[in-house]
Amino acid sequence: IEIYSLHVDCKVTSRFAHTVITSKIVNRDNESREAVFEVELPKTAFITNFSMSIDGKVYPGIIKEKASAQREYDTAVSHGQSAGLVKITGRKLEQFHVSVSIAAASKVTFELVYEELLRRQLGKYELLIKVRPKQLVKHFQIDVHIFEPQGIRFLETDSTFMTNELTEALTKVQNETKAHILFKPTVEQQKINPELDETLLDGDFVVRYDVQRGATAGDIQVKKKQKCVQIIDSSECETRDALMKILQDLHPEDHFSFITFNSRVVEWKSSLLQATAENVASASEFLQTLSASGGTDINHALLTAVRALDEAEGLPERSISMVILLTDGQPTSGEKNVEVIQENIQKAVNGKYALFCLGFGFDVSYKFLEKMALSNGGIARRIYENADAALQLQGFYQEVATPILMKIEMRYPENDVEGLTKNNFKLFFEGSEIIVSGKISNELDLLPVEIKARSHGSDLTLKEEANVREKEQIFQNQSYIFGNFIERLWAYLTIQQLLEKSISAQQEDQKSLEAQALELSLQYSFVTPLTSMVVTKPPGQQQTETANKPTEAG
Repeated sequence: IEIYSLHVDCKVTSRFAHTVITSKIVNRDNESREAVFEVELPKTAFITNFSMSIDGKVYPGIIKEKASAQREYDTAVSHGQSAGLVKITGRKLEQFHVSVSIAAASKVTFELVYEELLRRQLGKYELLIKVRPKQLVKHFQIDVHIFEPQGIRFLETDSTFMTNELTEALTKVQNETKAHILFKPTVEQQKINPELDETLLDGDFVVRYDVQRGATAGDIQVKKKQKCVQIIDSSECETRDALMKILQDLHPEDHFSFITFNSRVVEWKSSLLQATAENVASASEFLQTLSASGGTDINHALLTAVRALDEAEGLPERSISMVILLTDGQPTSGEKNVEVIQENIQKAVNGKYALFCLGFGFDVSYKFLEKMALSNGGIARRIYENADAALQLQGFYQEVATPILMKIEMRYPENDVEGLTKNNFKLFFEGSEIIVSGKISNELDLLPVEIKARSHGSDLTLKEEANVREKEQIFQNQSYIFGNFIERLWAYLTIQQLLEKSISAQQEDQKSLEAQALELSLQYSFVTPLTSMVVTKPPGQQQTETANKPTEAG
């Protein structure tokens, strides 16, 4: 089985990325063989299309409501094939895997399309392409086209497998608003060494960039003071190294404290302290004394943290407060009922603080942590237990370490805009970005927006106007923009937000949010947690398989 062509074609327009992966395979044997198509794609992406073409006959993937796909292919499910095509493979990726038997001398073309909105983190966007052909490929090519009307401020590529020879196969062409990156190594350049038919191409190909930000409402320079309480499940040793690193990242004006818990809850200090060199050193010593022991009283630990923030004195006015929970287990001590814990915490937090939940490994109930975080203005993350767990934790902390604004609201004229995505945000962190999308319903020449927010020093109101006609012109005559990309960006964002909202919603609201998300998933052909893609194969083979979207909560 020979992959004679592999092409990754990615178009990014205003942060929305559309990736098409095409693999062409020929069976050079004189009997039928299994051809495999395996792609690792970002977890944040939605698959939108898949097809197999065997000797000219096309077998398309069809996106259906998950429940009806499941019912229709019950026989496939009973053979253990139901979730066969997609699985989570790591912190950032999931894998799509399909195989088909092809006759001697036959050819098959696989094509997978997925889309994602790139998130700005720590001042840059990252486009990750996983490269793993497992053999030398005669025609191998990665094309990345970027179009950012705001202008491209910087652009870099990075790869885990680059050599001097491979660098020669990489070209970058860039002007003010557009960039094209082409990576096209010859078979010789792909080889680990000239004698062996083994490929170097195995790893990540990453494009990072940021856009120009003019001195408009999109450019506010302020720095918030923050206070935070870290709560550590002391049955987890791995967290200690990571927390040591985080201590070094605290800003001197931050106030902080630590609470450790197993079946007992222990406070490092009875109040929050400023992150002076002396206090940081003292906290380091305290962390060194931690040792793993049983029991997990999450309820008591979180309520203690909230009380510490409620009683904190002498802190800068308008400082932003957050609680960061680190745990590797289920609640096994004290209150064990997760619904009661969620209720207790929401009542205690009462919208005053943001709660971030970090779950180590796979013994945690991620669903529980996610619901608790989203109900209290924060987010949940799973920390994968491997060599870089400390780096993952540090990376998360750096993202939330510098809150700049709180209570941000973007207001648009009600009668002229519909289908607005989320426009109220609890916190805005340095290096991130807020994206709001909606439909302009009337013939508007100018779209006004009013942004209200609270900063460290004052309440801010910013007013901006966008020239609708001018913006429309920018996106016309662009040869490589893919279809109705702004509408697809809107649908992608709306689905993501509806699904997120449904996690912390009451049961009846949950149903209506999921119904809206399902309708959009089907309308715009996205494989989301509510839909399945049904892949049909030629007669005589495992007839149908379904591709489902895995979630972190499983």
